[in-house]
Amino acid sequence: MLERHELEAFLTLGDELHFGRTAELLGVSTGRVSQTVKKLERRVGTPLFARTSRSVALTPVGRRLHDELRPAHARILAALESATAAGRGMLGTLRVGFGSPWGGELLAAAVDAFLTRHPGCEITLREVPVDAGTRPVEDGEIDLQYAALPVDVPGLTVGPVLTREDRVLLVPAGHPLASRASVSVEDLAGLTLVTTGRARSRSWREAHYPTRTPSGAAVAHGPAAVTWEELLSLVGAGRGVSPGAACGARYHPRPGIAYVPFHDAPPLEYGLVWATAAETALVRAFAETAARVPAGPAEAPRLR
Repeated sequence: MLERHELEAFLTLGDELHFGRTAELLGVSTGRVSQTVKKLERRVGTPLFARTSRSVALTPVGRRLHDELRPAHARILAALESATAAGRGMLGTLRVGFGSPWGGELLAAAVDAFLTRHPGCEITLREVPVDAGTRPVEDGEIDLQYAALPVDVPGLTVGPVLTREDRVLLVPAGHPLASRASVSVEDLAGLTLVTTGRARSRSWREAHYPTRTPSGAAVAHGPAAVTWEELLSLVGAGRGVSPGAACGARYHPRPGIAYVPFHDAPPLEYGLVWATAAETALVRAFAETAARVPAGPAEAPRLR
């Protein structure tokens, strides 16, 4: 049986055909490389390298041995790397959900970056209905979800903020607020909001669809949309207004809807959430990769 240092010395010297470079690559002395090769040649019973004062070359036997050992060595290294990755939780499948097109594009970029480093994984992207809140990740249908924050659902872990978007108010084109340069959160008083339904988190509902303005004036809630198209249709039909993200104007342009910016509302924040009990090294690694994807301008959509 070949010792590992013998195998690596022989293959590296066969690639480099230079004792000095081989020694440097292996982190040993040239004398150690020479001794190892001579020991291997004695075991084989024939020279593997033809040496002169100016050159090193593989003998025919050495070339054959090198050509047969190289792919076997590559398979051994790949198997060791695979086993190490599995031991660290870096193999497997992840199901990642998103509810907005800008979230889907961010995640697609994160998937590309992640698979470059961890090609043994499989990641699927799935669109989440707008009215589902975080139920898909709570129920185990997906492993991570790109969600609008805040999320304070028990049993869910919230990762770092990935993107921030300015807030706007979606109003019918003929609405009195449609011609404004901007609106205030106080302008919601007396209006009816079209919402997106079933989020369990009370703090999330108040952050996105408040029931009162900062001064305490009531804000009515009207129909709850199941999809983005339904929300846009309800607003366009005059059934109510709806707060949203500024980049929605570029992803969901509608002739009958005006997107009016808020001048006093904090930006919307988005991040990844996952079930705490189901957290793995793979989940954490993907969240860390997504956090490193360049964000660009806060209000700009991510285009591939």
